Amino acid sequence: MHAAAFQHKLPNGGEPDRPVIFCLHGLGGTSLSFIELADALQDTYRIVSIDAPGHGKTDPFPDERDYQFARFSNWLNQLFDQIDVQDFYFLSHSWGSFIALYYQKEQPDRVRGSILIDGGYQSKRLRGTPLEQESAFYSTGFEESVATWEEFRDVAVYGPKMRRSPLLDLAGKDFVRMQDGRYYWHTRAKTARSILTAMYQDEILDFLDDVPGDNLVLLRATLPVSDEPFRQEAIALWQEKTGGTVISVPSTSHITHWDDPAFVLQVIQKHWTRTLAVDERQQI
Repeated sequence: MHAAAFQHKLPNGGEPDRPVIFCLHGLGGTSLSFIELADALQDTYRIVSIDAPGHGKTDPFPDERDYQFARFSNWLNQLFDQIDVQDFYFLSHSWGSFIALYYQKEQPDRVRGSILIDGGYQSKRLRGTPLEQESAFYSTGFEESVATWEEFRDVAVYGPKMRRSPLLDLAGKDFVRMQDGRYYWHTRAKTARSILTAMYQDEILDFLDDVPGDNLVLLRATLPVSDEPFRQEAIALWQEKTGGTVISVPSTSHITHWDDPAFVLQVIQKHWTRTLAVDERQQI
């Protein structure tokens, strides 16, 4: 399996000798999902953010079994070898956080720290939604289209009353797939089904006990309030199994890093940048 993925320059990838932050987006995202964080971090880190297979400008895996966590982790290893990344901080969102946890279980020496953005705790078994039902939801959403960019932006990119910015507009344009004059979401339903199938097969509760909890941080959303009972139960299990740190981000939805990027940056500063500064002083 050859590892090839499109990398954006976000917006300046940073100097090659700086410590690496590797960004992995959620289902339906792209490398530009992290554009605001990358803009703020580029003077301290080398930011590597990719379009995962089946997203943005990266072709989907020809074999849907390659989305299984073990195979995806092997693909990441090949990718890191190609782009000369030895060890890194792992910044992930949603589905990307499930991959990040599995990868950290398999390659703990390569991950200097991991920050999960509202992902990696939502057990499919605990939620109880059948795979067929969730797949049908994504199949419908990813194959719908609208007539204009403005409509796509207002309906697909931003939720009601969601914070907007020029950088997020740029990220939103990266989500578009044009076909016959219509605006579609870039990810196809087949990719979504393959990823969901892997998430149901590689149930998070079955391997969380083996994930190192050192320097592992989960930033969890607090909206919608109606989902709070499930969140609390799932997060309690996650924390019991990993021993990682859980931080609630006030008034944020699942796209926590878009709702409050300043909060996420503060966590990175506390858990990574300050530790990095101490390490550098010790080497002097």
